[in-house]
Amino acid sequence: MKTAYLAPEDFLDELLRELSGQVKVERVQHRLVVASGPAVSAAWAQNIWFDPQELRIESITRAAQALRSIQRNWTLYSVDLHRRAQLIAEKLPRVATRRLVFPAALPSSPMGSWTLLEKDLVLAAANCSSPFPNGEIHFEEKKEGPPSRAYLKLWETLTLAGTHPRAGDRCLDLGSSPGGWTWALQGLGAQVLSVDKAPLAETVASLPGVQVLKRDAFTLDPTEVGRLDWFFSDVICYPQKLYELVTRWLGSGLCGRFVCTIKLQGKEPSAEDRRAIQAFAAIPGSTVRHGFHNKHELTWMKSTA
Repeated sequence: MKTAYLAPEDFLDELLRELSGQVKVERVQHRLVVASGPAVSAAWAQNIWFDPQELRIESITRAAQALRSIQRNWTLYSVDLHRRAQLIAEKLPRVATRRLVFPAALPSSPMGSWTLLEKDLVLAAANCSSPFPNGEIHFEEKKEGPPSRAYLKLWETLTLAGTHPRAGDRCLDLGSSPGGWTWALQGLGAQVLSVDKAPLAETVASLPGVQVLKRDAFTLDPTEVGRLDWFFSDVICYPQKLYELVTRWLGSGLCGRFVCTIKLQGKEPSAEDRRAIQAFAAIPGSTVRHGFHNKHELTWMKSTA
C-alpha cells in the first residue's frame, strides 16, 4: 500500500518535516510526496491520495481507458510530461468546476487524482481526502464589503467542516481588525463581538449585529463575555500563547465550537511551535490543516460543542 501527499504551493518542506519519522518516502515529484504504507495525519497536505495505484500504459488512449474503468471524475496533477498528460486528460469525461457561493455544500461525487510519473506510468487514486481538484477551493469573492481577503480562509474552513454559525448565533471574533472575519460572520446573521486593540473598518463596525470591543484578546476573561456559540481567532501570536488562550476558554465551558489560525514565525516551526500544534491536534474533536487560502499558518477547528 502507498499514500501520496500533495503539499500546498511553497510548503513542501513543511510537509516533508511533518512526515519525517512517520512514513518512508519513496519519491517526491514536485509537490507530490509518495510514501509507503497507509495514510497518516498530515496538516500540511492540501490533498491526500489514498492507496494510489501504478498503471502501466501503452498509449494516451489506453491511459484514459484505464482511468475511466475505475471511475468517472478525475483531476490531473501535472508535474512533468505536461503535453502528454494533457492529451490523456482531454480523453476523460469533463468535470464541471465552478466557484462556490458561500455557504455551500461539499461536492457529493468522488474526485480522483492522477499524474504521470513516467511516460508510460500513471499514478492514480480514486479516493482522496479533498473533494475539490487538487484540494483547491475557489469561491465567488466579494469585491465590496470585506476589508481584506482573510474571510476566504474562514469560508474554506467552515465549508470543509460542513457547518457554520446560524442566524442569531453569538460569536466572538478575537484579533478581528480590520474585520474580514467579523464581516463574514455578520453576513451569516450571527451576532458578533469583535475584539481588537486596533480599529475595525468603519463599514464593518457599523453593520447591524456587530459589537466592537477595543481590548487585548489575552486580557479578556471568558466570564466577561458569557456563553458563546462560536469562538473565532485570527490573532497574531506564538502558537503556544494561542494554545494557552484557547485552553482557558475551553476550561470555562462557555463555548464548544472554535476556529483559530495558528500563526507560524519564520520559515521552519520551532520545537515549541511543533509541540503546540500537536497539542491543538490532541484536543478531542479537533482538526488542524493548512487550507488552500492559508499563508504560513495552520487552521485549528473544533466543531462539536
